[in-house]
Amino acid sequence: MARISGVDLPRRKRVEIGLTSIYGIGRSTSRRILEKLNIEADTKTDDLSESEITSIRKVIDNEYKVEGVLRTEISMNIKRLMDLGSYRGLRHRKSLPVRGQRTSTNARTRKGPRRAAVKKKGGIKKK
Repeated sequence: MARISGVDLPRRKRVEIGLTSIYGIGRSTSRRILEKLNIEADTKTDDLSESEITSIRKVIDNEYKVEGVLRTEISMNIKRLMDLGSYRGLRHRKSLPVRGQRTSTNARTRKGPRRAAVKKKGGIKKK
């Protein structure tokens, strides 16, 4: 089983798809890596030789920010925006959409499930 930057690549998948299981690497980045190393995208992750795995590992370590490093950088960027008190930072703090989407309807993924309105008992009081 191939293990690259702390992630086990899924077995019996094409290398191009398998590399996308690493946080920070998508389809285009995985294609670029494989083209650079002259590895066919159709080969299965099980069929990779040890030298190919080490070469992929070296390229990813030297040229790309992935996994923990990328996650910390993104979280630090968000924290910086929140500390500055910028508009985007305030939106992050309130857990609302950051990129200008409408919120009067929609935005349920970001806002969470609807809260039921609290109804008061409006009966007539007896004397």
